[in-house]
Amino acid sequence: MSSRDDILGRVRARLGRNADNAAAAGRVIDASLAAHRQGPRPRVGGDLLAHFQRKSEVLSTSVDAIADWSAVPAAVARYLTAQVLPMQAVGWPLVAGHAWTEAGIEFEARGAVDADLVGITGCFCVIAETGTLMLLSGPDTPGSVSLLPETHVAVVAASRIVPGMEEAWNLARAERGEMPRAVSFISGPSRTGDIEQTIVLGAHGPYRVHVVIVENA
Repeated sequence: MSSRDDILGRVRARLGRNADNAAAAGRVIDASLAAHRQGPRPRVGGDLLAHFQRKSEVLSTSVDAIADWSAVPAAVARYLTAQVLPMQAVGWPLVAGHAWTEAGIEFEARGAVDADLVGITGCFCVIAETGTLMLLSGPDTPGSVSLLPETHVAVVAASRIVPGMEEAWNLARAERGEMPRAVSFISGPSRTGDIEQTIVLGAHGPYRVHVVIVENA
C-alpha cells in the first residue's frame, strides 16, 4: 500500500466511508458544490485572450499568439533564438507530436532533470483574470518539466482560456472528475522579494515563462 492510499484510507475510516455509502456521500458533496454561491469577483469579460495577455505582461510572462497548431514549433524556435537559448528542450510526451526537428529544435519527451535548460508543456487551461497557467500532472504531463528548467514554454489553445479560478476548477471537475496527483498554478516566473524587498526572478523555479496561444483551436 502506498503512503497516499494509507493516508486516504485512514481519512475514510474516520469519516465512516465505505463501499456501501460512498456513492451517497459523493452525491451530497456534488450537491453542495453545485449549490455554492460565488462571492464578489472582478469582472472579466469580452476578449479573454487580450485580458490574459495584459495580466501576463504584468507578471513578466511573455505571450505569442499564433494561428494554428502547425505553427507551434516555429514559434518556439523564434522565442529560443530571440532569447539566445539552446535549441534543445525536454517536454511533455503529450506535445511530442509536433514537428520539432523540422523547426531546428532537439526535443526529448520525458520528465526534466536539473541539467535541462528549456521545458515545453501544454496547459489544462489558462486563467484570464490573473494570467495564470493551470497544469495537471500525469504520465504524459510530468510536473518536473515546468519546475526544473530555467525556461518554461507552455502551449495552449485559445479555447482553453477561462475567465477565473472558479471556471478552471469547474472545468477540471467536469472533464477529469478525480483530481490528479498534483495541480500546478503558475503565475509568471518564480520570484522572491525576501532580500531588501527587491524582486528577483528564478528564485525557486524558472525565471522565464513564455506562453504560445493557438488562436484557431
